[in-house]
Amino acid sequence: MDKYHLRSVIILLVSLLCYYNSLYCGFVFDDISAIKENRDLRPYSPLKNIIFNDFWGTPIHKEQSHKSYRPLCVLTFRLNYYLQQLEPVGYHAVNIILHTVVCLMYLRMCRVLLPGLASFVAALLFTVHPIHTEAVTGVVGRAETLSSVFFLGAFHFYVNATKHKNKVGWNALFMTLACITAAILCKEQGITITAICTIYEIFVSQKVTPNDLKKCLKSLMNGKSVPGISWSGNATKRILFLAGVTVTLLVFRILIMGARLPIFTRFDNPASASETPTRQLSYHYLISLNAWLLLFPCDLCCDWTMGTVPLVSTITDPRNIATVFMYTILGILVHAAVTSRRHVKSTTIIMGLAFLVIPFIPASNIFFPVGFVVAERVLYMPSMGFCIIVAYGWHHIYTNRLRKLSWVGLVLLVVCHSCKTYRRNWDWETEYSLFMAGLRVNQKNAKLFNNVGHALESQGHYYEALQFFNKAVSVQQDDIGAHINVGRTYNHLNMFKEAEEAYLKAKSLLPKAKPGQSYQARIAPNHLNVFLNLANLIAKNSTRLEEADLLYRQAISMRADYTQAYINRGDVLLKLNRTKEAQEVYERALFYDSNNPDIYYNLGVVFLEQGKASQALAYLDKALEYDPEHEQALLNSAILLQELGRAELRKLARERLLKLLHKDTNNERVHFNLGMLAMDDRDLAGAENWFRRAIQIKPDFRSALFNLALLLADDHRPLEAAPFLNQLVRHHPDHVKGLILLGDIYINNIKDLDAAENCYKRILELEPNNIQGVHNLCVVYVERGSLERAETCLKRAHELAPHEDYVLRHLNIVQSRIALAKKNAEQTTGETENG
Repeated sequence: MDKYHLRSVIILLVSLLCYYNSLYCGFVFDDISAIKENRDLRPYSPLKNIIFNDFWGTPIHKEQSHKSYRPLCVLTFRLNYYLQQLEPVGYHAVNIILHTVVCLMYLRMCRVLLPGLASFVAALLFTVHPIHTEAVTGVVGRAETLSSVFFLGAFHFYVNATKHKNKVGWNALFMTLACITAAILCKEQGITITAICTIYEIFVSQKVTPNDLKKCLKSLMNGKSVPGISWSGNATKRILFLAGVTVTLLVFRILIMGARLPIFTRFDNPASASETPTRQLSYHYLISLNAWLLLFPCDLCCDWTMGTVPLVSTITDPRNIATVFMYTILGILVHAAVTSRRHVKSTTIIMGLAFLVIPFIPASNIFFPVGFVVAERVLYMPSMGFCIIVAYGWHHIYTNRLRKLSWVGLVLLVVCHSCKTYRRNWDWETEYSLFMAGLRVNQKNAKLFNNVGHALESQGHYYEALQFFNKAVSVQQDDIGAHINVGRTYNHLNMFKEAEEAYLKAKSLLPKAKPGQSYQARIAPNHLNVFLNLANLIAKNSTRLEEADLLYRQAISMRADYTQAYINRGDVLLKLNRTKEAQEVYERALFYDSNNPDIYYNLGVVFLEQGKASQALAYLDKALEYDPEHEQALLNSAILLQELGRAELRKLARERLLKLLHKDTNNERVHFNLGMLAMDDRDLAGAENWFRRAIQIKPDFRSALFNLALLLADDHRPLEAAPFLNQLVRHHPDHVKGLILLGDIYINNIKDLDAAENCYKRILELEPNNIQGVHNLCVVYVERGSLERAETCLKRAHELAPHEDYVLRHLNIVQSRIALAKKNAEQTTGETENG
């Protein structure tokens, strides 16, 4: 095995060893939105949605879209979902493989720019650098690694195109084009490879030195002729090709975005909402902070937004020293490249700086604001240039008779970075571990406190969650989201007054509308949830439904396409029995989001309320067309299909219920409805089995208990039915039908007249005029032989239901028996007197 292949094997093994523990991590942070909640990944979602939606599944033309267009990356997530659904291990395995591929491609690329050993050192440093954990261990970081595969692929093919001096190398150039296109469809930064290829063409392929460029510039400024530079016409064609590719892809990207930048609030990137000079000073300081993270990746954090990095407001802020120092180091490197007489040194530094600086430009805020303060994942590509420069410096020390020192330093650095990477991976195991790790580094970010609270809230630890939400409020008192979280947690704790106060506080912090200025541009879409949360809370009180409706209308007035507000408003209108208005509201919501299964489901409910079963079923089926896993639509459509009473529809209903059962075996309503279907098919054994399972899951399941008891009674097994009826009336003492059936069993089978009498008296307490209860109590009196009492009882029953023949018939029988008894008594008395 030659040295290159041996080094490749080492890189592969080191990569796997550093990241194998990420296989034990779950979906955390942005993974939730991009994967668990992204319908574009589901097989039932049309594949074309990937083309028209952003990375998070939001239509890219919508104002609230982040404009992150990465369809190729989303496609890989969709393939993961097809194979593993939502099992995280498969997603993490793909990320590890991609990072390993990038490391091996990077090793190959470094051989073009560095000596053999130095290229291995650069690849080794890149492989273990802790700054990469967010891009590799965070599943959404795949955008970085996948884009980097094509990024390096484009560079590889371009280098091949330049190898033949007498050829343009069109085949390699078209492969370069394919890779650049793929890179930009994975992550926006991929476009920067065209600039790097141009620099490679000028300084490496054509061997133009910085001095040559300096002479050219000087001659042009003095109006003199440009001195001769060895330059190939083929190089010009290649550079023009790159320029054309860049312009075409940028135009394509602008068209995809609708020529609009995404909307970010001051919470996402406080510097972008600041005035001059705070904005500029903060932006440049953040660049130096990113450089520091590359140099000393000790304190890593998953989220740097909000107040993590205080703004640099004045020239006298001591942090400006870091900015000056960073630019000084860059200046020294540029000076070294310009003044060096050694072409290898000059080109290595130039290419190192190109890979370091150019991929970072889209995230630098220099040309347009971005939605974060610092994001470690965006340093994945720039770290390639950083590692080239460090490896070249190491090689310089190594070749200057300091081999032992250089090896000791390298081993220590690789071991420290490997251990840091391995330990950092565990931070991504759960949401709680990730955000607590962030808080150990950063106590100024309210978002981290909020996210720890969310993690605790998802586990049902509401009191602990409330502490973190309140801490978020104290860290940043104008954080609307934190106040919403406090209110929601109070709501979970049934502290409704405190919840309402927290929501009202959040509502008061919303920015006020300004004439001529888009309101949406100054508010985060999730902050409008305060209207929904407050309205949902108020709607619990049936006397305040109109007030809740007003809040929903306010939210809609602020964002016309706020579909969740339409959905919730429709629910309130249904409670107000304004079904026609609810229908109009849902139909309006469909205008903005015609692919939302929840809206179709709610329209189905509206038509059910109106008694229009066929229309209701059509909308429920439409909801299932967009989301075949929609649980409520599956359940309600199955019930509706069953109620239609047709055998072929019952088969479809059973399929839908079994699908629900496969998703959740502990759903008692599914078991019950499967039992009802079995009853319709006269499968009594199957029905009994389903009803028993429903009761095992929910011992107080009213309908399941009664239907099982009725089934057993009709099957001549009344003694088996009695325990279930007792269980029913113990949990639901107002179940009249159950009490009647239980009383009948006590009379006819158990012969316990006292228990039967108690059942019927309980019925009459609930419904004094219940004719069946009155009649059956009369029967108890008859069985006891209390004919006069029975007669009085039956007369009352006859008054309540004069048209019920069975009551009159029983009354006549009792009266006949009373008359016969009197006659017998008189005869007995006469015989005694005669005797």
